[in-house]
Amino acid sequence: MPEKKPIALASDHVGLPLKEKVRDYLIGKGIEVWDLGTFSLDRVDYPDYAENVARQVAAGKAECGVLVCGTGLGMMLAANKVRGIRALPCNDTISAYFARSHNNGNVLVLGARLVDDATMQKIVDTWLATPFEGGRHESRLEKIDAIDANYPREKSL
Repeated sequence: MPEKKPIALASDHVGLPLKEKVRDYLIGKGIEVWDLGTFSLDRVDYPDYAENVARQVAAGKAECGVLVCGTGLGMMLAANKVRGIRALPCNDTISAYFARSHNNGNVLVLGARLVDDATMQKIVDTWLATPFEGGRHESRLEKIDAIDANYPREKSL
């Protein structure tokens, strides 16, 4: 049986307190966590942390990722720039369920200004317990991948 990969975790300065609670909650459940920062309340740029987590997930080094910022929206935008990432903001259990079951999300994004501790735990539990349904959802994800392929990302000189 293959060994389970760790969950990559990061936040910006606004998300730091909730990120630490997510980390502790996951570790308490016996899940290995790679905490990729930030580690202080000093102002940082969220795209740097989002990209780091997204790269770990896209490369298959991490099972999935969790990102935390003020609303979850900035981290989502940045992480989704990495090919193969489906980062989805989930600030309730319903969105967490559908993010996994229909969208095969591989990065959970939380809004620290929107989620309390108890809700975070329910969201994380739902995210981890919900499998991708496949079927009709698979073909829809293939269409999304095809859109992405139609707009290649070129490095500017």
